[in-house]
Amino acid sequence: MHLPESEHQGCCAMSSAGSVTHWIDRLKAGDSLAAQKLWERYFPRIVSLARQHLRSLARQAADEEDVALSAFDSFFRDTQRGRFPQLNDRDGLWRLLVTFTRQKSLDAIRREQARKRRARVVAIDAEEVFGELVGREPTPAFAAQLAEDLRCLLGRLPDVQLQTIAVRKMEGYTNEEIAAELGCVTRTVERRLRLIRKAWA
Repeated sequence: MHLPESEHQGCCAMSSAGSVTHWIDRLKAGDSLAAQKLWERYFPRIVSLARQHLRSLARQAADEEDVALSAFDSFFRDTQRGRFPQLNDRDGLWRLLVTFTRQKSLDAIRREQARKRRARVVAIDAEEVFGELVGREPTPAFAAQLAEDLRCLLGRLPDVQLQTIAVRKMEGYTNEEIAAELGCVTRTVERRLRLIRKAWA
């Protein structure tokens, strides 16, 4: 029997709401498939929401997909720990996801602001140090110390590709040039640079 369009849409909406409620119940019970289903349904919307919150930041500084991943991870973990016993429908689910995404976005913005403040302090210190070296040839001891510092920094990176990217950035290569050398997209280089910054923080 063919349903009128309005009734068909109503049935679809109820079916959608019912499936979300079902997967919420399964998630509370620790069902990993439920987490995957909710992820597939809501992840694009969370990415879009995170993008709106992060518009004031450079893309290299904070990535909306990273924020969405972190928001989902925290939501899933807290739900499975029983933190949201009143959660039982998609409206409550969406409110929670919005709250988590907003908080993670604010955290990313605060981290970037703190990083910029630290960078300014380091830049001032470096200017004072290197200002004293202008016109001098680096001593063998100074050159050896620089080499040792670089070796230690590179040693903190877990793979050769990260080490290569770090060295190329020190040499003044752009992200696009590094991506071309490695045979990957620029976005991959940007992600790897975030890992390097975290390892060196």
